[in-house]
Amino acid sequence: MLPALKIVLAQVNPTVGDIRGNGAILEQIMRQHAGADLIIFPEGVLPGYPAQDLVLEAAFLADLEGELQRLASLTGKATVILGTVRQAGDRLYNTAAVLQNGAVSTYRDKTLLPTYDVFDEARYFTPADTTEPLAVTLPSGDTLRLGLHICEDLWDEAYEQKVCDRLATAGIDLFVNISASPFRMGIHAERKRLVRAKAERWEVPYLYCNLVGAQDELIFDGRSALYDGDGNPVRVAAAFGEETLTLTLPADLERPQVEEQLDGPEVLCRALTLGIGDYFHKTGHQQAVVGLSGGIDSSVVAVLAAWALGPKQVTGVIMPTVFNAPESAEDARLVAGHLGLNLLEMPIESLRRKTLDMLAPVFNGPLINGNDPGLAGENLQARLRGLLLMAVANSTGALLLTTGNKTELALGYATLYGDMAGALAPIGDLSKTDVYAVARHLNSQSGQPPIPARVLEKPPSAELRPGQTDPFDYDVVAPLVEQIIAGEIGAAERIDDPEVARYRQMIRRAEYKRRQAPPALRVTGKAFGSGRRYPIVNRYE
Repeated sequence: MLPALKIVLAQVNPTVGDIRGNGAILEQIMRQHAGADLIIFPEGVLPGYPAQDLVLEAAFLADLEGELQRLASLTGKATVILGTVRQAGDRLYNTAAVLQNGAVSTYRDKTLLPTYDVFDEARYFTPADTTEPLAVTLPSGDTLRLGLHICEDLWDEAYEQKVCDRLATAGIDLFVNISASPFRMGIHAERKRLVRAKAERWEVPYLYCNLVGAQDELIFDGRSALYDGDGNPVRVAAAFGEETLTLTLPADLERPQVEEQLDGPEVLCRALTLGIGDYFHKTGHQQAVVGLSGGIDSSVVAVLAAWALGPKQVTGVIMPTVFNAPESAEDARLVAGHLGLNLLEMPIESLRRKTLDMLAPVFNGPLINGNDPGLAGENLQARLRGLLLMAVANSTGALLLTTGNKTELALGYATLYGDMAGALAPIGDLSKTDVYAVARHLNSQSGQPPIPARVLEKPPSAELRPGQTDPFDYDVVAPLVEQIIAGEIGAAERIDDPEVARYRQMIRRAEYKRRQAPPALRVTGKAFGSGRRYPIVNRYE
């Protein structure tokens, strides 16, 4: 039987490396909820997550320890649990520090250290030496036994060690998991399934406290929660936003609340908006530049940027040549006008011709037949646009947003130093079909749809030569490419498919481009970036 408890789940948004700033956030919550019995913060909240090689720097660890001790000195009645990194001799631990009565009373270290996809924790940390419940003496004099564990310790299906089972076997009143679990589509349902299995098996309520915010390519969706002893969510914090849940146990276990339901495109929009906003704010930037082509990709990026930063912080740039249809510039103007963006128009036809004249000895030489500049000439337009966009961004202290999608990036259908230029690729993990779904959702959220219907209906085109359209049927190619990247194709009936072989080869040959691409916000289970590492020099067929 649980004693009467006041518990605070603090779903906060830290910044990697901002130890004092993160500590100030925690201090404010600790002071606001000083009367609570238990205040719980996410994994890695003090250093920020993932801190990567920062944890290998002695000065960083010393500052981290100093801030932890300062926070510990502020504890009164409440027991505070927070995620940090601790050093013991020559070993580092991803740990939950327990602060009580003005001091750090103990730690509980992470046992299961993930090394798949975007995770590389075994590079830095040592697994926990022991797994045992945490006994907390409450102001009432009651003792509360917590099954405290960290993120991956819940995801134990592929591991021999079952941390939750060990804790529950030893006898606990509550499971407590502090997490920095990155978002990807479907992750919330998976978490709920895992929590339900633990809570239901042991008939023990489960507290889950997850990080929120974004760090480089990673987005953390929050959705911290209290689950009852049957594994049903009874209180769930906001998705993609900071929130502090104040819980009264056991009473709240009997008063379930309706959880916010989000569909696929809405989840993607909220995740990407958070990812863009945090990337800018945490790097000290406010303004964005977007090249507007009048196509679907740049239109979606412009809307997301306007949502994340505010329309007056976004400058759209139109750079037509003779190959661009008048409707393209018109559609780009409509997007900018509907959103209220700043708009620059810089026709580059004269610049394109002058550059071609300069390169005539090369383009008319033996490498390219006749006077047709071919692919090099097409790429030249994209690179001239990249040059001008970077100049606009540099002149104002803005960041350039790259507008390419995952399907194009996979197949190498993008120009290095051209349309791939930029600081962040907001839709670099969205397939072409996902981009259209997101565009339709964005339009549904406004009385005046920001993206013209013609943009959604016309054949996609780079418009780098007369009459050009993209050489793919995206309804077929985008899902196929996604399956290849995710490693889902390999069945006998597909392994000899010439189309599969063709796209595999295109993906492999474009690796050198992606190695030089800006970070893409991760929203799927297999994104380009730190979670997918393939050699550039690679002859494997």
